[in-house]
Amino acid sequence: MIRLHHVPLGRSLRVIWLLEELGLDFEVAYYSIRDGSMRTPEFLALSPAGRVPVLDYHGEVLFESGAIVQLLCERHPEPALQPGPGAQTRALYLEMLAYSETVGCLVENLNLNRVFLRDPAEPSPVVIKLLTARLRAALGAIERRMEGDCLLPTGFSAADIMFAYGFELARYYVRFEEFPRLTAYRDRLKARPGYQRAKARDGEQDIYAQDFYPVPEA
Repeated sequence: MIRLHHVPLGRSLRVIWLLEELGLDFEVAYYSIRDGSMRTPEFLALSPAGRVPVLDYHGEVLFESGAIVQLLCERHPEPALQPGPGAQTRALYLEMLAYSETVGCLVENLNLNRVFLRDPAEPSPVVIKLLTARLRAALGAIERRMEGDCLLPTGFSAADIMFAYGFELARYYVRFEEFPRLTAYRDRLKARPGYQRAKARDGEQDIYAQDFYPVPEA
């Protein structure tokens, strides 16, 4: 049995997408970041930091999306979604996995400031401007080097799953008009049947209350 613990639009969406691309049967247990369900002793026994994803893979419990993605690709190598050691694209693949978390961490920090900071605390416009500028710069670096249909010249890989998730969430903080190549790339990925099946199982998100969060005036 494969069972994924998931928050709609959370990093666990990466794992749903990969599981669909791999053609695996799995169950999804849904959680919300707002109701305390990930702070119960039962969940913390699975995920020490109280975060998703958590994957129960035939009795082996794993957390951290990057680790889960790499392990699943090793256990199920048939679609060749991860270049192996010695492959020409291996270094670029690993680089893009790590870079995906650079983008993800910037989005997460913007989430903390724009979405989860509770009254009477006030977000700092200076911090938000800095984080948004860093996010734009991080995406701009990939925009400039994007030439083919996917991140790797060999085609679609798990690196695309990792990176595209962060780019999709970045739309709440940056205008996609700045990134035409990445926007076209995102649209190509969204046309994949595996992505569409994943989104159908994602669930309704309760993270963002509005479609876009403009940079506040200082």
